[in-house]
Amino acid sequence: MDLATAEPTDIGHALRGIGLNLLCRDVRATAGFLCDVLGLQVVRQSADFAIIRHDGMLMQFHSDATFGAHPLLALLPDMPPRGAGAQIYLFGLDPDAVVARADPDAVLERARDKPHGLREATVLSPDGYALTVARRI
Repeated sequence: MDLATAEPTDIGHALRGIGLNLLCRDVRATAGFLCDVLGLQVVRQSADFAIIRHDGMLMQFHSDATFGAHPLLALLPDMPPRGAGAQIYLFGLDPDAVVARADPDAVLERARDKPHGLREATVLSPDGYALTVARRI
């Protein structure tokens, strides 16, 4: 299936396993950050929705407006960061390269070797989600 042109129902029926969907104030800004800073692939994008692919896995991003009737919207803070306490790992990416491309103010943790055999760095998305990129040492 071509996710770039598929009908929403077909996309929904194709989803399996665990899914990640993040609400964003500005989907285009978030997709641009994920593409430009993390090097992820934008599969589909509009003002209100994006599908991003990393290593065969899909992530979805919806604008706040698309969740207008959903009770989750009432739980969002007025100001970032969103997702406080959640850490989203993206394995197989170069933490040093990501930090070099990121806005210095978005770097929460610079690249460093961890005792569990990974080199990691954490950057904040435009909405304040903590995205940790990691690769094997």
